[in-house]
Amino acid sequence: MTTYLVIKWIHVLSSVVLVGTGFGTAFYMFFANRSGSLDAQAVVSRLVVRADWWFTTPAVLIQPASGLYLVHWAGWPLTTPWLMLSIILFVVTGAFWLPVVWLQLRMAAMAAASRRDRSELPAAYWRYARWWEALGYPAFVAMLVVFYLMVAKPVLWA
Repeated sequence: MTTYLVIKWIHVLSSVVLVGTGFGTAFYMFFANRSGSLDAQAVVSRLVVRADWWFTTPAVLIQPASGLYLVHWAGWPLTTPWLMLSIILFVVTGAFWLPVVWLQLRMAAMAAASRRDRSELPAAYWRYARWWEALGYPAFVAMLVVFYLMVAKPVLWA
C-alpha cells in the first residue's frame, strides 16, 4: 500500500471517528438529559467528556494534518471551491465544538455534584444543555456537508 493510500485510510477513518463519536455521544447525552435520571446524566456526561478527549480530539487533529497532506500530494490548490468550502466548514464546526466541550465539562461537573449531594441539577445545567444542543445541530450539518464535498468534489463556482 502506498503512503498516499495509508494517509487516505487514516483520513477517512478519523473522519468516521470524529463524526461517529460526536453523533453517538450527542445521542446518549440528549436522551440522558430527558430521562429524568440524575444517575444517568452524571454517568453519561462524564463518559461524553471522556470520549471527546480520547476520540474526538485526536480525530480533530488528524483531520487537517492528513487532509493537507492529501491535498498537497494530489496537487489541488487550496482555492479549489469544494476544498475551500470544506476547510471553512471544518473551521466553523470547530468554532461550534469548542464551546460545546466547555459546556460538557461544566455539565458533567454539575451532574456529578448533584449526584454526590443528592440534589437537583441547577438551572445552569439546563441552560447549558440548551446551548449544547443549539451549537451541536449546525456543527453536525456542517460536517455532513463536508462529507458530501469530500466525496462528490462538486464544481461549485468557476
